[in-house]
Amino acid sequence: MDLKQKITEDMKTAMRAGNTKQRDTIRLLQAAIKQREVDERITLDDVAVIAVIEKMLKQRKDSIAQYEAAQRFDLANNEKDEISILNVYMPKPFDDAEISSLISKAISETGAVSMQDMGKVMGLLKPKLAGRADMAKVSMLIKEKMSS
Repeated sequence: MDLKQKITEDMKTAMRAGNTKQRDTIRLLQAAIKQREVDERITLDDVAVIAVIEKMLKQRKDSIAQYEAAQRFDLANNEKDEISILNVYMPKPFDDAEISSLISKAISETGAVSMQDMGKVMGLLKPKLAGRADMAKVSMLIKEKMSS
């Protein structure tokens, strides 16, 4: 079962159970997926669906920071609930050791020797790490490895 089918099945389950928060969050996700499919005139695969979910998670994290700064903890809690629902569809994240191993392998595969080769390393890693690691953190780790 692909990710879009799982999302649809979870939507049906949430509707049957009367779980309005989950239902509404999944509807937002389905709308975002559909919007991207219509805009780009394509059918999204699992990797693209994960990218949509990542974008939604980032938006929610930004909103939480703004709501908490404005002392609107009720709205921040709603966003946190949505994050927990959306995280169900994300793949299991890599731990630091796995990321470090993949970075070392990518550096050796690309023959990268200086910071100018960082783009090659990132290009190789990005498809492997999509949705499973924070790319800003990966970038920092690559810089550390290549500078030493």
